[in-house]
Amino acid sequence: MSLQDDLTAVRRNLNELVRSVERLEQDVARQSPTAPKTPDPDRMVTVPDTPYDSTLWTDTDDEGLGARDRRAP
Repeated sequence: MSLQDDLTAVRRNLNELVRSVERLEQDVARQSPTAPKTPDPDRMVTVPDTPYDSTLWTDTDDEGLGARDRRAP
């Protein structure tokens, strides 16, 4: 393929992508014209400001860092 053929293919794919996004935006606008602007209070969960009990974390590993008493290979 020549460079011109590649550019033509890229333009064609880009135009198809733009058309697909426009169709998607229209579908979303049709399906939910009045989306809720505020969160539903019945679905909200209150998280207390009090600190967690530190014994919950006893004998745990730091995620992604491995066990405390071992070294990385």
